[in-house]
Amino acid sequence: MTVQHIQLSYVQKLTLVFLCCLTLMFTATTNAQDMSPNIAWEKINAGAMILDVRTEQEFAAGHIEGAINIPFEVVLAQLTKQNISKETQIVLYCRSGRRSGIANSALVDAGFTQTYNGGGLQMLEAQTSH
Repeated sequence: MTVQHIQLSYVQKLTLVFLCCLTLMFTATTNAQDMSPNIAWEKINAGAMILDVRTEQEFAAGHIEGAINIPFEVVLAQLTKQNISKETQIVLYCRSGRRSGIANSALVDAGFTQTYNGGGLQMLEAQTSH
């Protein structure tokens, strides 16, 4: 009876590890898809709001034309304060994609449905098809 319990416990552990690996793989795939410069520019060219979530100093040093600067820590509060519709097309970017990813997650968690993490500024600027 002890052997069966150990085997069952081992199988449960393997199942848990397998499910965790699948979750991590799915999450990595989702994040990678959210940082395609081609898709970001398609959305921008279609009229999406462009949010630069870097600091004011970074924004002043250079940004995408037409971008609005709202630091990532206050994006949700500012969009809510300005009564921005949760269906508004929004592309967010920062230096590397990390801060825009954090801001994007906060917006999605709050019910925004049309947000996109455009990734880093240099990656977007390097894309020549815009």
